[in-house]
Amino acid sequence: MGLFSHHRHPSQALLALVLFLVLREVSGATFTFVNKCDYTVWPGILGKPDLASTGFELTKGSSRSFQAPTGWSGRFWGRTGCQFDGSGRGTCATADCGSGEVNCNGAGASPPATLAEFTLGTGSMDYYDVSLVDGYNLPMMVVANGGSGSCAATGCGADLNRRCPTELRVEGGGACQSACGAFGKPEYCCNGAFGNPSTCKPSVYSQIFKTACPKSYSYAYDDATSTFTCSGADYTITFCPSSPSLKSSTDSSPKGTDSGSDSGTGSSVEQSELASTSWLADMATATGDSTRTRPFVTSKASFSVVVVFILSLLVA
Repeated sequence: MGLFSHHRHPSQALLALVLFLVLREVSGATFTFVNKCDYTVWPGILGKPDLASTGFELTKGSSRSFQAPTGWSGRFWGRTGCQFDGSGRGTCATADCGSGEVNCNGAGASPPATLAEFTLGTGSMDYYDVSLVDGYNLPMMVVANGGSGSCAATGCGADLNRRCPTELRVEGGGACQSACGAFGKPEYCCNGAFGNPSTCKPSVYSQIFKTACPKSYSYAYDDATSTFTCSGADYTITFCPSSPSLKSSTDSSPKGTDSGSDSGTGSSVEQSELASTSWLADMATATGDSTRTRPFVTSKASFSVVVVFILSLLVA
């Protein structure tokens, strides 16, 4: 029977549809990290289930990709000013994860740190954001590629280290604390009597962050303008994005002194992340395993080939 025959049994079409949806679900997403900074960045990864790495070196102008299964939830950040020896032991000046190694091994970023957070495939949708709730250490952008839905770019392209209030500034100028990190008061941390949206309001400090980076979380309950959704996309996380769309009118990306040693191909794509006290961050650090298993994770292109092959067999 030919491919375009009108006499297929309805169950064949239904089975083909089911197979397509299942294969699409287990494909998850590809995360590509791009370093457009003038210095080396050491991305950190915290999430469930574990990806192929929990921390790595990303030299100036280079990129690296990882596959994540549907159901993955976690966060990314960029460490700066790191010093590691030949065995991979060392520390970072900002956003250090405290593992003493290049790999973070299940540890999160030490504030201040710009964070990008994701939850993949919840109700067929991915949720993502870029957060300054734990402070800021470098510009970051998340861009969704090839998905459906709003799929907006998000992040912080401004250099907040240059405009950081004196009382929030980290010694050396490499990072800017949140008001919660600097003062520890409940009204800034959104805990205790201020642990809900009706009592925890934006502060003068969070408004500085929001003005500079309007698409990023500036405090824990900044959900309305800071969480984004997309379906079936891959994501590019860019450190020091070149796009002016997420920068303030007076700021530029920070300059570094570490020229790096690796060569790579920079990408034009950017931005994403979330608040440490928000519901998405809670999901990112949950201990439950994904319902998808790693052996079935592969590229979307590979799955497309499989789907076409199965469909041709079913309708033959």
